[in-house]
Amino acid sequence: MNEHSSPQKAPRPCKREAILRAALHVFAERGVNGVAVPEISALAGVGTGTIYRYFDSKEALVNELFREEKQALGRRLFTDVDRNADPYALFCDFWERQLTFIREAPDAYRFLELQDHQPYLDEASREQERRILAPITKTVRLLQEKGVYRSDIRSEVLMAMVWGVVVNLFKSDRTGHLSLSESDLLAARDACWALLCGPAR
Repeated sequence: MNEHSSPQKAPRPCKREAILRAALHVFAERGVNGVAVPEISALAGVGTGTIYRYFDSKEALVNELFREEKQALGRRLFTDVDRNADPYALFCDFWERQLTFIREAPDAYRFLELQDHQPYLDEASREQERRILAPITKTVRLLQEKGVYRSDIRSEVLMAMVWGVVVNLFKSDRTGHLSLSESDLLAARDACWALLCGPAR
């Protein structure tokens, strides 16, 4: 820079992104219904009116955040998956991707878990969720047809059972009911694999 040039100002952070990050944090802590819009604006460092310039309502903000975080979860779960891997290796990879998401994005994980079946989620948000679940359901059904996974339980039920294990393990860890070790998680993973493969074919 020469002596006559003006120093460049650092770019201002995107207000929309600041609002979304603030909303994610407080929604993850207390749920959507327990948070008022002024709290979000204060944490984001913007005026309350600014939020309404980007989002028509708190529900619109929640839905936009839900879709963005679901899309990010989908990228974490499916990017560069080796679909030619053997079923056990594929399951282990999927398990590790879930754990990585929970550890690296705890607010996003908690927020998404709190939104199940909430009436304020719009059709676009529900469709986004269906798109994320579709490849998992397809893989489970394919492995059922090949005789790898048990076929006496519907694919959707099997998926819910395995995901429920992950959710409740980390909920118990977060609330202090247990302290998860790596050996605990490996044992839980293999127990879920045994559940998927089951005695019934």
